[in-house]
Amino acid sequence: GGGSRFSMLYCRTERDETDRIFTNAFWAALAAGLGFLLAGIFFSAPLTRMLGADSSVFPPAHSYLKTVLRFAPAFVMNNLLVCFLRNDGAPRLAMAGVVSSNAANIFLDWLFMFRMNMGMRGAALATCIAPLISMAVMSFHILTGWNAFRLRLSLPKKETVRDIISLGLHTFVTECSGGIVIIVFNYVIYRLSGNIGIAAYGVTANLAIVFTAIFSGLSTGVQPLLCKYHGGRNTEASAYLLRLSLRTAVILAVCAYGLVHTHSASLVSVFNSQSDAQFRLLAENGVRLYFLFMPFMGINAVFSVCFTSCEKPLLSQIVSLLRGILLVVPLAFIFLKMRSMNGIWLTVPIAELLTAAAAAVLYFCYVKPYGVYVYRYVPRRKTRGLLPRSDH
Repeated sequence: GGGSRFSMLYCRTERDETDRIFTNAFWAALAAGLGFLLAGIFFSAPLTRMLGADSSVFPPAHSYLKTVLRFAPAFVMNNLLVCFLRNDGAPRLAMAGVVSSNAANIFLDWLFMFRMNMGMRGAALATCIAPLISMAVMSFHILTGWNAFRLRLSLPKKETVRDIISLGLHTFVTECSGGIVIIVFNYVIYRLSGNIGIAAYGVTANLAIVFTAIFSGLSTGVQPLLCKYHGGRNTEASAYLLRLSLRTAVILAVCAYGLVHTHSASLVSVFNSQSDAQFRLLAENGVRLYFLFMPFMGINAVFSVCFTSCEKPLLSQIVSLLRGILLVVPLAFIFLKMRSMNGIWLTVPIAELLTAAAAAVLYFCYVKPYGVYVYRYVPRRKTRGLLPRSDH
């Protein structure tokens, strides 16, 4: 949310406003991080039990959760810097920070857990050190003076924080919905197919995380550009970029589904070390049906960032709620009532399809009428930056 608002104001050369947005986002993020820190200090044990840890797994789970929560401010601030660098014209440095932190996490996991025998506490420390490395890399953007945002010594304003939260709420809803959907699917699949069904869904969910990252990356990459074009009132470029993003999402989805469909047996075999025939059939069928969601998910991801970039956060939140909870949960229980395992696998594709249709209707009703669009955007030559167009 803060990155989106910053990008819109940056195009209008409102430097005082960009500093105000970063300052308010910083204080809001710090407050959230401190809240998790206090939870880790005083409530880590009750939280571990609430999340389902029994006596056999409580010690390592509690150690991991307590350590991670105490480093919560680092995680939150790292995400804040990634968002602002990406919108401040430094996406490569932001990517370098993320990649270096992930690489360090993998190396430190090996070092702490296997060489130093630190167990789960070592794994937690490796995870906690990673964002510190990422922030160290991204700090070069600030140290070299290329940053267009600065931290001001001023108190946060309620209106600004509310605006930032509103623009970023759809991401929060999407992340929370993912956890709820997993819980619901585990319940309904267990009722239909027992533990073997849960194992098959685990395969599908793990593969889905990998392929979902494609559309997450696409929407993350297009968001700063859409915000800048909207901030510069360049509706032709916005419309062109939206069409290009939608086409790219569909093409990537079709290619990804073709790969999954033709190699489903090989993908499932990675998780089927015991060569269980029933598990193999259930998982392969689930992968082929479940992954039909990809084209529609790509469309929804692009529309979500489009609505946010056009300062229509409510529309983005509607899309996130539809594809996250409002459609998936009722459909899952309907197919449970019908005792249809194929229906369970098709729950997410159907929800994404209906959401894509709703997103298209919302776009043509509430976004497109406010801009003048042409069929093809031709970039203007001999100009620098994105200037407001007097003819819009």
